[in-house]
Amino acid sequence: MKVTYNWLKEFVDFDLTPEQLADLLTMLGLEVEAMEKLGAGMDDVVVAIVEEKRQHPNADKLSLCRVNDGSGVLDVVCGAQNFQAGDTVALARIGAVLPGDFRIKRSKIRGEESCGMLCSEKELGLAEESAGIMILPGGLKLGQPVFEALGLKDTLFEIGLTPNRADCLSAAGIAREIAAKLDTRITYPPAVIVEVSEAASDMISVTIEDSDLCPRYAARYISGCRIAPSPEWLVKRLNALGIRSISNVVDVTNLVMMELGHPLHAFDCDRLAGRRIVVRRAAEDEPFTTLDSQKRTLTADDLVICDAERPVALAGIMGGENSEIADTTTNILLESAWFRPAAIRKTSKRLGLHTESSHRFERGADIGGVIRALDRAAALIAELAGGSVAQGIVDAYPGACEPMPISLRPERANQLIGIDLSRTEIGRILSRLECTVLEQPDGALRVTPPSYRVDIEREVDLIEEVARLNGFDKIPTTMPKARVVSDRPSAHQRMQRVVRDILVAHGMNEIINFSFTAPDAADKLLLATGDPRRTAIRLANPLIEEQSVMRTSLLPGLLETMARNVNFRSLDLKLFEMRRIYLPTGPGEMPHEPICIAGAFTGSREREGWSHARGAVDFYDAKGVMENLIELLNIGGVKWVADSPEAYYHPGKSCSIVAGRERIGSVGEIHPTVQESFGLERPVYCFELDFEKIVSLVRQKRTVTAPSRFPDSTRDIAMLAPDDLPAEKIIECVRNVKAQEIEQVEIFDLYRGAGIPEGFRSIAVRVRYRSYERTLTDEEIGVLHGKVVENLVTKVKVSIR
Repeated sequence: MKVTYNWLKEFVDFDLTPEQLADLLTMLGLEVEAMEKLGAGMDDVVVAIVEEKRQHPNADKLSLCRVNDGSGVLDVVCGAQNFQAGDTVALARIGAVLPGDFRIKRSKIRGEESCGMLCSEKELGLAEESAGIMILPGGLKLGQPVFEALGLKDTLFEIGLTPNRADCLSAAGIAREIAAKLDTRITYPPAVIVEVSEAASDMISVTIEDSDLCPRYAARYISGCRIAPSPEWLVKRLNALGIRSISNVVDVTNLVMMELGHPLHAFDCDRLAGRRIVVRRAAEDEPFTTLDSQKRTLTADDLVICDAERPVALAGIMGGENSEIADTTTNILLESAWFRPAAIRKTSKRLGLHTESSHRFERGADIGGVIRALDRAAALIAELAGGSVAQGIVDAYPGACEPMPISLRPERANQLIGIDLSRTEIGRILSRLECTVLEQPDGALRVTPPSYRVDIEREVDLIEEVARLNGFDKIPTTMPKARVVSDRPSAHQRMQRVVRDILVAHGMNEIINFSFTAPDAADKLLLATGDPRRTAIRLANPLIEEQSVMRTSLLPGLLETMARNVNFRSLDLKLFEMRRIYLPTGPGEMPHEPICIAGAFTGSREREGWSHARGAVDFYDAKGVMENLIELLNIGGVKWVADSPEAYYHPGKSCSIVAGRERIGSVGEIHPTVQESFGLERPVYCFELDFEKIVSLVRQKRTVTAPSRFPDSTRDIAMLAPDDLPAEKIIECVRNVKAQEIEQVEIFDLYRGAGIPEGFRSIAVRVRYRSYERTLTDEEIGVLHGKVVENLVTKVKVSIR
């Protein structure tokens, strides 16, 4: 928001310097982001009179002038032709620096000496364009700085406002803040209207078809206007604010908007069909051409101002070409209305059309200030355009919108701010903000904010106003009270850290993917039609379709990450992710969000080196990591069930991980079709674990057995076993002998090939025997070993080789 120092003084009488005023506004929460001294450094541009003007002897388009600046007569060469001898002009003396860092020097132009320059409004920064030099009013003191003589010395403040302070998007709004802080009164600009006998209601009519989006629409009728350039004072005020002058009527609406903060619009009434105004929603795909000559397609969510036949303005944003003020306009319908902020914001954003008008309506204009702005603009138009204002106002206001009273507890205000103000002092502060304050029997204050303070809705908003007006600098400085709390991680969090550390220790790298995935992720994983993981929660406003649903599995993101890294020639990968998945529960209920663990391996087992052979990872690498993890977490009773746990695993190359009767995970090679769907060419081995189940199975206490003092003895058993016989059954069969002397059982060799029948494999098992009481003899070990062999032959039907 831009406003000048002198303009503010027209509203409020104060004696602060511009610097002091900037500090005051900033401490009120209206941050002054920039200050510009208008006319500063321009004192060498002075009032002068042209005593003689004659043709330059060496140039047809130049004049040789003798100019008196009060201290002497100077020769000046000038190229403008819009002046004559006797005119008062602006003379830039030698040494003057004009905008653009243009320094005036003594020079010779076509052989004639020039000791200065006669300036135009453009050269002085007072206008964007000018046809000739600036002709000043007569009677000004010669030698006086031009900016001082014309009253143009001023300070322009650029104020950064927060979106909730729509009331300060005007000179009057900022002046109200100054008046409240200085405990003085604001003087609003006069609106003296001399109405003619004809009634406005006889000349125009207003109908509101959608009172929700437009609760109020007021209009005046002004006849006999003459469209002309604006007077100099109006042009200069608008230029100072960065607004281009258009014509007297349009400039008045812009001035009142910047002055009072309420946008207005003037229609050429003779171009309105039926001289009617109808406020309605646009029809779907209704075409409309705005003042900027852009053709726009509207929707049913857009609010338009229409005449009896067609739209003539985009409500609160911009008028239409078909009703704009032209040089031939004589009769005007002047609009002052209030539109719902959300509707204006939605249309403005959709069309990409942001204007000074929409900027104010989007944040909330003053519904109570509609008539004040309308009368002020009507009075100025009558004065500057010579119009006659019809009697009365056509004010369509179906239901009055009054500010709601708010209860304020003084003790609560003191508690939040940290000060000690009496109820009377708080009431006086709020009254300075033009609030209506009534004391209640229970000690509270009943406060009704003014209609322009749309940001005051709750008790805490009033407390903020008390703090602002009383002064932030008056809030005492206190040291905050704090406690040092040791926020130790929970057992659940500690277990996450342990699992991460174990997987990292096995050479894996953790990744973190988005919790969003593509809707076709379940199809890529070949999940069955009835699989609950196919039901994913869809985002209301996804950024891209590939991340439009919440993930129900970690594998799609893991495989996509692996494919992306392989494409960048990172071929040897061991990745894992431990994050939440999101499983729908029921309509209107929050999803179930368990933590899961997923890992993937591809490429070489180890980096290439001279000391070891290069081998590719396989199923047993993934299974081995799982075995170590389960052992280190002290989870007992785990079995590896050879089945096909998931459709995305390769048939015959996967298994389920079962603890007791609970399935806690799976491991296997990814199905070739799934690999192809994710763009992976080399085999990928994955594992999945349900972290929540693992946490419940971890045993906190470990049983430690002292080693035996007696020597051990081992015996090997080579056998032929069917391919469909799980190796785990062989291990279990040996352990089922239930002899305390059997200390360890392990498979140490596997062979298929020459000499082995089709459908069989050779397995070698090593059994370690040891007693805790004595050294076992060969005979005792032979008896035990015989029982083991007999058990294998009779129970699992193997053939001893």
